[in-house]
Parts: sequence; C-alpha cells; structure tokens
Amino acid sequence: MSDKKFSARIYSPEKPSREQLERFAGFIKQRYKRDCTPEWICDDEISGGFRLEVGSDVYDWSVEGRLSQLQEAITSAAAAGGDVIPLLKSAVGDWTPKALSEQTGTVVTVGDGVATVRGLYDAEYGEILLFEGGVRGMVQNITPKSLGCMLFDDGDSVRAGGKVKRTGSSAGVPVGEGFIGRVTDALGVPIDGKGEITASGYRPVESPAPGIAARQPVNCPLKTGILAVDAMFPIGRGQRELIIGDRQTGKTAIAIDAILNQKNSGVICIYVAIGQKASSVRQIVKTLEENGAMEYTTVVSAPASDPAPLQYIAPYAGCAMAEYFMNKGQDVLIIYDDLSKHAVAYRSLSLVLGRSPGREAYPGDVFYLHSRLLERSARLGAAYGGGSMTALPIVETLAGNVSSYIPTNIISITDGQIFLDTSLFRAGQRPAVNVGLSVSRVGGDAMTPCLKSVSGTLRLELAQYREMKVFTQFANYLDDEMQKSLRFGEILMNILKQEQYRPYEEWEQAVIITAAASRGLDWLPDEDFEDSLREICRSFSEARPDVIERINSGAKLSEEDRAAITEFAKAAQNA
Repeated sequence: MSDKKFSARIYSPEKPSREQLERFAGFIKQRYKRDCTPEWICDDEISGGFRLEVGSDVYDWSVEGRLSQLQEAITSAAAAGGDVIPLLKSAVGDWTPKALSEQTGTVVTVGDGVATVRGLYDAEYGEILLFEGGVRGMVQNITPKSLGCMLFDDGDSVRAGGKVKRTGSSAGVPVGEGFIGRVTDALGVPIDGKGEITASGYRPVESPAPGIAARQPVNCPLKTGILAVDAMFPIGRGQRELIIGDRQTGKTAIAIDAILNQKNSGVICIYVAIGQKASSVRQIVKTLEENGAMEYTTVVSAPASDPAPLQYIAPYAGCAMAEYFMNKGQDVLIIYDDLSKHAVAYRSLSLVLGRSPGREAYPGDVFYLHSRLLERSARLGAAYGGGSMTALPIVETLAGNVSSYIPTNIISITDGQIFLDTSLFRAGQRPAVNVGLSVSRVGGDAMTPCLKSVSGTLRLELAQYREMKVFTQFANYLDDEMQKSLRFGEILMNILKQEQYRPYEEWEQAVIITAAASRGLDWLPDEDFEDSLREICRSFSEARPDVIERINSGAKLSEEDRAAITEFAKAAQNA
C-alpha cells in the first residue's frame, strides 16, 4: 500500500455492529500494519454481505462477489479435468470464498477525451483502466497526486466521482490472418459490416523495436511499380521511406500504387488512415477492392471524426498487426497516412493532459512519438524468422518547404524521402517526384542487377536537363545540338509520367529506360506518350520473349539485349 492518505470504508445495507467494526479494524491492522477503523457507508444495492475498500484495494464479500468466485472455481476445476461435486458439497457446507482484491480509483475530471483519476497509486504508464459503463482508457500521464488517462470509447458515461479500476494489462489489439481483407477501427474492431473477426492472438500496441542482432541488411527490393521510384529511389524490404509534400500532390496515390503492385508477391499490406475524411477512406477501400488488392490488405481507419486518443493509437495498432505477420516470417508493407495529423492528435492530448508546450505547442517528447513507431520496421535475420516490415510514412508540408518545422524531425528517422513538388504536379508531371530533393539511403542495394545497370545515369541526366532548361529559358537561339539535348531531357521526364493504378513490371521499366537512354524514343509524340510506351513494351515482349526472360531472371542486360531493345524502339516509328 502506498504512503498516500490511508482510509478505509465499508459498504453494506445495514450498519455493522461494534464487534464487527473491531474485527474489520483487526484485519486492517494485520494486513496493512495500520490502525484504522473503517467508515460505514450505507449501500442498498448490495444484496447481502459487504464490500470493504482499504485505500485503493477492494474486498468484495457480497453475494454477487461470492457467487462469482464460486463460478470461477467450478470453471477452473472443470477445465483441469477435476471433479466439481466435492466443490459443490463444500459450497453448500463450509466453503468460504477468498476476499477479492482489486484497486479502484475515483474520476476527478473528464473532458476532451481525457480523464484525471486519483487513488490508483500503483498504476503503470500505458496500463488500461476500466471506467464505469465499460469505457476503457490508457494511462498517459503520472503525477504524484493523479493519473492522466485518455479514453478510447465514448466518454459520455464517465462522470466526475465515478469509479475506475485497474486491469493490470497494457493496451493491445487482436491480430491474425482473419484481419486480411477487412476494415477496422484503431482498436481492431471491424467497421466494414462483414461480421466479427476471429483473432489468432493479442499484441500490445507498444513493443520494443528489434535489436541490432535481430536485423539483417536491407537488400531485397520491394517493388512499387512506379518507374520514378523503382529506378531512382528503390525501396528495400525493411526500409522506412518517407513520402513528403504539400497537400493534394499525390502522396496517397504513390502509397496506393505500391499496395496494388504487391499482388501475387506474397507481401501483406496494411493501410493506416489517420485523421482522413471517412469518405476518402471509403474511396480508397473501393479502389483496393476493384483492383483485387483487399485480398492481401488490412485497412485501419481513425478518421477525423474519431477522438484524438483513437487517432493517436491507430498507427501503433497497425504496427502491432504488421508485427504479427513479420514475426511469422512474412513480408509486410505498412502505410501511415499521415503522421502530420498523428502529431496534431498527440499535441491535443498532451495539452489537455497539462504537459508543457514547446515549439508550435508540441510537447518536448514529440520526437519519441514517431521514432519508437518507425524503429519497429526492420528486416529480421533468418534466426528470427526472416520476416520484414517496410514502412511508408506520409507527412504534409506547407508551401513546398521541405526544410520547415516538422514536429518529429521525421526525415532524420527514416531511410530517405520521396519529395513531391507542387509545381511539377501542376505542370502535369505525375507522379510529381522531385529528383533533386528525393533520396533513398538504401540505394542500389535494394535493386536487382538488371534495373541497377540500366538506371545508373538516369538521375544525373535528369539533373543536367534541369540545369540546361533553366539556362536556356531566356535564350533567343538554340543550336541543333542544344535542341536535341533538351528533347532528350523531355523524353526522360515523359517516361517518368505514369497514370495512377497502372504499375509497371520490372521488365517494362528496364525496356523503357534502355530505349530512352539510347535515344530510341525521341520520335514519340508527347500526346498519349504513356500508351505508346506500353504498346512498344507489349510488342517487344511478343517479338523477343527471350530478352524478357533474361530481364525477369535479374541478370544484367548484355550489349546484345540493349541493342535489340533500341533497334525495336526505333523501328516502331515506321510500324
């Protein structure tokens, strides 16, 4: 028992006699080494017996309490294969139930999804508390006199003065294969109207990240099907690649395309929507269903209409679901859309909990908010199952300023970023990937030898084109060589344009880059450029399946194969 203020109360329909009060005082003396005579409080709802509260401990000796203990004893005996008849005889005769001990506290204040509780002096950070009416909450703030608890359920039934109990368990979500193809809320409860989900287990939403010894190098590609990404900023299984840019620049589109491209790859996908409009989430689910992607995808939704606690817990819940598959040796792709809104939800909670605000009113521990989440992404070693979790967090910027204040400094946490430029997006370059500001710190380690060999100079050539375009935009006259160089740069920019929901296979990317680098596509008109590219790829695969087979094997392209691709692309002009 804590050294806080010590008190005892006894609840019963009738006032105990003096002898009974003396026995209660003797029990307290023996158990807690304190001299204390309990205060009697009349409670007509107790049908026989009594309930003794000593500090935050409760001893339920009412009729309901004794029957509950008897039921548990019979259930345990039956489960163990024992005979329940002697137990029933003992209950009729002289069986005496043990006093149950549970810690309870009192709600002091409640509002904005947060409750302040007193009395639960032994509660731990992250522990789940149970309020009257079945409302659940999680301890988020511990002070010498009270606890700050965020509420997961509708808190209308929680009132000041109400009772709250410890559960002794930390926050967690159900996990398992049954969640594939389903849409759930932040607590794992299905919200798609398809019935209950049979869970295979239960995982805490907060768990330590894999240690250094448990990890292996990130050198296995996770293909997105987006040429601008796979060819220049490859993503490896176990990597954390940030998608960053202003609103309405196609950040979510890249994430959804990456999910669509995992079809038949064995990768499980989890999409976590944080603070999005419910209609937007429904549209994403519809798109995934129409493309057959919900067969391997789970959607965790905490829309803008949900309270801040659910938006706060959603990415950790999605990560716990992903860890279930990773620990079984499977590969997982998880999308956090987006962590800017997640940080805002955490700021709201922190301010209500009374934490000192810092820059932009974010609390001082805001960096830890996303670092402990993204560090759980990894590619495990063979001794630990060999599974992986690849994270694509999304963050929103303002006015294209990638160096502006981001509360969690997430760029330093991730292994690179794909920066989407508003000016490129408005100019029709989609996906609007800014080649100069985007980077993948895994680099060529996450590329197949074939794609690595054909795309090695692509970024350099694009950079030269950008500089040349700026230098010549005010020129009155351009010679033929300069015009050819500019046209070559335009072709490279055109091959990076890609319609949404139409991913490229790796052999298509290799054919396109090879043909463009050898000036085999200079004749293509800008109109219907992508459709013409896909038609060339289709025709080439029919004419030279042997080259396609070698590309799919991952081997580097030979000079003969490169020449065959270039000649076919140039010959297509006269076809």
